[in-house]
Amino acid sequence: MSATISAPDGARRPAHGTAAAALRNRNFRTMWLGLFASNIGTWMQTLVLPAYIYERTGSGWWVGVFALGQMGPMILLSIIGGVLADKFPRKAWLIAMQTEQLVLSVVVAWLVAVDAHLAAIFVVQLFVGVGNALNAPAMQGTMPNLVDPRDVPGAISLNSVMINGSRVIGPVIAALLMGRGVTVPQIFLINAATFLFAIFAIAVITIPPIGKATTAQGWDNVLTGIRIARQRSILSRLLLSMTLFSLFSLPYVALFPAVASRTFHISSKTATYKWLYATWGLGACMGALSIGTVLAQWNKPKLVRPFFLGFAASMTAFALLRSAAPAFPVGFLLGFFYFGLATTMLTVLQQNLRATERARVMSLWFMAFGGTVGISGFVFGPFIDHLGPRPMLFIAAATALGLSWWCDVARRPLSTLADEDAATALDDARRNTLEARSAAGLDEHGITAGE
Repeated sequence: MSATISAPDGARRPAHGTAAAALRNRNFRTMWLGLFASNIGTWMQTLVLPAYIYERTGSGWWVGVFALGQMGPMILLSIIGGVLADKFPRKAWLIAMQTEQLVLSVVVAWLVAVDAHLAAIFVVQLFVGVGNALNAPAMQGTMPNLVDPRDVPGAISLNSVMINGSRVIGPVIAALLMGRGVTVPQIFLINAATFLFAIFAIAVITIPPIGKATTAQGWDNVLTGIRIARQRSILSRLLLSMTLFSLFSLPYVALFPAVASRTFHISSKTATYKWLYATWGLGACMGALSIGTVLAQWNKPKLVRPFFLGFAASMTAFALLRSAAPAFPVGFLLGFFYFGLATTMLTVLQQNLRATERARVMSLWFMAFGGTVGISGFVFGPFIDHLGPRPMLFIAAATALGLSWWCDVARRPLSTLADEDAATALDDARRNTLEARSAAGLDEHGITAGE
């Protein structure tokens, strides 16, 4: 299927819905590049911090505690972040949240440099997570609105590529730098500096006006995203499925150092560990990129079930491995299906939202995806300390297999935005007809009044 279209001037342009079409937009391109650079620093720290904690404690529980501090605020604060995204000017709010994370990342670097108590490092890292939780709904509610509505799938695919491309590049850079004597605190300082790329990008782009999702006050305002999700059953099905998937299928994400150590006897200090992590991240990047390239013209709801099944199969294979060498190709496939699935589900979610609704419902997505992953690491940390990682990995595979049936959104009778718009259009047409008949002296059946 062609990925280009013929423009009136004869030029060949990327087809709508592709990643290339989204990148033609200057504002989106600038924001994407700035966030990509910033996320490289974030993933450098995301690789190094759990390994640092595991080396200090030898405990999967402590690794899970820090994962909860980093991602757990998504559970409690994402909805508030969505409300604040409507309350304050979008650009100023985004810059403020990026600045907060920059400053606190410098503090984390200092605390690690002086080998501060883990509790002190945890508290500061927790507030970094708070800034991310308050920032994420506004950021992800803004990015798709920078492009033509027809190019939203490509923009979402590129957002996932940004996250997972940086997941690959960040660890590789961290491994190379640490191999040349760069210390853990210095890695954290580099991460802090990369927030400047995001701040600059936000400052120079033009963010289109985005109306408020609601004029309600109090709890009605806070619960707007939940109300929208309940009205369209496809949204609630996707959000609940992602919550279950994150809780039971993704604890290995937060506990990767412990999984590698106990399953493949790979120390988190070694280059082998960093390359395994990067290989898994490369698979995730390719899975996300496929949604905006080779699979750009595919019906996205029909892709959800195959990606769930692919994840279940690759996770089962990963759990059965006994040595490090085959973990690399299997880990690549695991990453591919993991973020190909997440990108597909997010694309279907975003296509069923209006521009004004995105920040509110995306706050629920971050609770389901980001926040729940932090909780899963905290819950399963003691589990693998006592039973090892393999039972956890088999639970992950079984959950994905079950969700491949329950979240088969292409075949289930679920209400969508198109259904809602069609019903509204029908109501408008009926109202216009009645008004026209009334003006002509006819009753609702088209008969002259009084006959």
